[in-house]
Amino acid sequence: MVSKSESSKQYYATATVVVGYALCSSMLAVINKYAITKFNYPGLMTALQYLTSVIGVWVFGKLGLLHHDPFVWETAKKFMPAAFVFYLAIFTNTNLLKHANVDTFIVFRSLTPLLVAMADTAFRKQPWPSKYTFMSLLVILGGAVGYVATDSGFTLTAYSWAFAYLITIVTEMVYIKHMVTNLGLNTWGFVLYNNLLSLMLSPVFWILTGEYVEVFSAAMDAGVSGLLRYDSIFAVGLSCVFGLAISFFGFAARKAVTATAFTVTGVVNKFLTVVINVLIWDKHATTVGLIFLLMTIVGGVLYQQSVTNAPAPHTDSGMSKQMEGVKDHEDADLSDEEKGLMRKSSGI
Repeated sequence: MVSKSESSKQYYATATVVVGYALCSSMLAVINKYAITKFNYPGLMTALQYLTSVIGVWVFGKLGLLHHDPFVWETAKKFMPAAFVFYLAIFTNTNLLKHANVDTFIVFRSLTPLLVAMADTAFRKQPWPSKYTFMSLLVILGGAVGYVATDSGFTLTAYSWAFAYLITIVTEMVYIKHMVTNLGLNTWGFVLYNNLLSLMLSPVFWILTGEYVEVFSAAMDAGVSGLLRYDSIFAVGLSCVFGLAISFFGFAARKAVTATAFTVTGVVNKFLTVVINVLIWDKHATTVGLIFLLMTIVGGVLYQQSVTNAPAPHTDSGMSKQMEGVKDHEDADLSDEEKGLMRKSSGI
């Protein structure tokens, strides 16, 4: 029996990690956009974010300020697929922000509930959404189509990265939740494994994309001092700090709340991102575009509300064991966030 004081402490602890995740997630997209405008090397920037998180966990662990599971290669092998998907989500996210504004990122981010619903029906033979849910999906789709149609900054490159990000973030939402609930690592252990393995993957993509040529050319032309200006150091440093923060709050929130609650948090905090983005600079959509953007976000919230309030289907006792297995699978799939993602993660 849980005492009232223990229940209260648990409530405030859960509220703290959820609010922390929401704040970090809502601000990180804008911070990353700012950083990429000052330091136009997305692969190197994300590698620096991973490095900061790894060093932060290691140093704080040595100082006794936190406890993380030790890095073991056997566990790392099991975690590697999740780290790979996580890296792709962050990599495509950063390149999307390089070629498009924050609002475009939010629109595609808000489309994740729609894809999850479609996947449920197509691949897991779930019933077609109710009328209320279907209407919310139409709101999402309508907002997204309207935004794209009015996007004056539309480019094939930007939207190619947007679709790549959409595919990887949905995959990340599903798979990371499975790892969180089944691998047995504590929160800081997940942060360490996720970022260290992603850091190891960075050189591969750095070479495949040819970004290393751009970095070396810039260093040769302008020198190291020209490559690392004070404004770029500040911008990238700020993104690294928030990357570490969202790593912790993202995994902690995944553990503390249900997948649906995590998803709603990840969608709702985008309202704050829109406000911040509009207030601090002019790198945002037009007024009409912002209206369609908000329409998409509202549709995402309505969809999650309809899923949360939907009654559980009736099953006979002979199918109870099978349905328990299905529910476990659904819980993993609905980790879509950040998942908040489902968090993405340095803000994904």
